[in-house]
Amino acid sequence: MKDKIAAKPFIRSLNKPTVIAISGASGCGKTTLVKQLAKRFECPYLLFDDYIDKESYPINMEAWYHQGANVSLIKTTRFIDAITAALNFFHDDKYLFIEEPFGRQRDSLALLIDTVVLLDMPQELCLERVIQRNKLNGGDNFNLASYLKKYNDYFKDIYVNAVTQVRNNCDLVLDEELAPLELTEKTSQWLQRHETF
Repeated sequence: MKDKIAAKPFIRSLNKPTVIAISGASGCGKTTLVKQLAKRFECPYLLFDDYIDKESYPINMEAWYHQGANVSLIKTTRFIDAITAALNFFHDDKYLFIEEPFGRQRDSLALLIDTVVLLDMPQELCLERVIQRNKLNGGDNFNLASYLKKYNDYFKDIYVNAVTQVRNNCDLVLDEELAPLELTEKTSQWLQRHETF
């Protein structure tokens, strides 16, 4: 666990929850941590994947990567609307936890996020989890060979690049392979140490 802003506590607004973004590559455990933290603090949460559609990502991800991997070109208008609505609705909640793979790096979300927690897990672990998830959800329709070719050609580089961007502008890095409950406990303790009211 690497504390990036030990001397910089965050201040919770009296009128809205503090927005905590859980970030990292696909398969790092974002969704699980978001849900566990929301349960722990009895606060609302929003998941990135619930708000993406066919317009969200650039059509040619390989070309997008080679042109600079500008994550602000990844559009999730419905996600932004949901965060804004949640901030206006959940006045009395301490936190709003969101799954946002790119931390503060997308211009459209930067001002909405108070704190970024990066799950900086080994790419091999993330890949294994993504394969297992796709096999479970896709069944016979999941083509492992095709996915691995794309992963080796450019997906891996995209994930590494995105994590690097977030790492350079996040507040807490969790890089230990711990059980979900242990990650939840570490994050919870860190949040409680850094808040002021």
